[in-house]
Amino acid sequence: MIQNILKGLQVYSGAYGLISKLKLWKYFVIPMLISLAVFILIFVTAYGLSDNLGEWIAGIWPWDLGKATFTAISTFIAGIVIFAIGLIMFKHIIMALSAPFMSPVSEKIEEYYTGQPAEKRIKASFAQQLLRSIRLGFRNLSKELLYTIPILLLKFIPVVNIFSTALLFIVQAYYAGFGNMDYTLERHFSYKESVAFIRKNRGLAIGNGIGFLLLLFIPVIGVILVLPLSVTSASVIAVDLLFDDDEGEHIGFEPFEIIENR
Repeated sequence: MIQNILKGLQVYSGAYGLISKLKLWKYFVIPMLISLAVFILIFVTAYGLSDNLGEWIAGIWPWDLGKATFTAISTFIAGIVIFAIGLIMFKHIIMALSAPFMSPVSEKIEEYYTGQPAEKRIKASFAQQLLRSIRLGFRNLSKELLYTIPILLLKFIPVVNIFSTALLFIVQAYYAGFGNMDYTLERHFSYKESVAFIRKNRGLAIGNGIGFLLLLFIPVIGVILVLPLSVTSASVIAVDLLFDDDEGEHIGFEPFEIIENR
């Protein structure tokens, strides 16, 4: 698992170069604008609500002594809770809305690595692709919230809250990588088959998702580049896995070594 997580993260090292080499930037223009707009909306909302939620939580403290300290802590925790939920919403919104634009990127990468036209075992129109992505987004959103809410409650327990932060990060990373890899899987698998495939390769999905989340910590630039870099990396991972059985060996998981050789 650890090794696959590191592999999934390592693939980012050549993503920018691959995008430029295959001239894929034009496909990312609209998704990058969507990503920036959604992030600004969620950030403003989280910033505005954190004080209100913090004061509401502080209302459970009945004594005047320590009231200010408890309010400050409550506001901080409220900010984390709102940001975590906002980040969940951000991921699923931009992935669903960007799906029709990401499919051509995945196809170009598959064609480059295999030397053949991208396979489309599952044929779908633009609208069907969008609908599938929205359906998968709702499925992943409900699952992620199911796991995230109990983890957020653990933040109110001293010491345990340290480990809950790491667990929360891993859960968010898994579903981010899930969505990124599905842009390739949607051509090859049905909805249920994609879910099973990602579960089998969850380490690689988590690694890709960690890169996704780390990019968001880079002000402005990270929000703009998060989809191009994460989707490109996820497409390389998915193609490598998909054609492993057909070719008898991996396409090349020394990160982007194949790019240098072509």
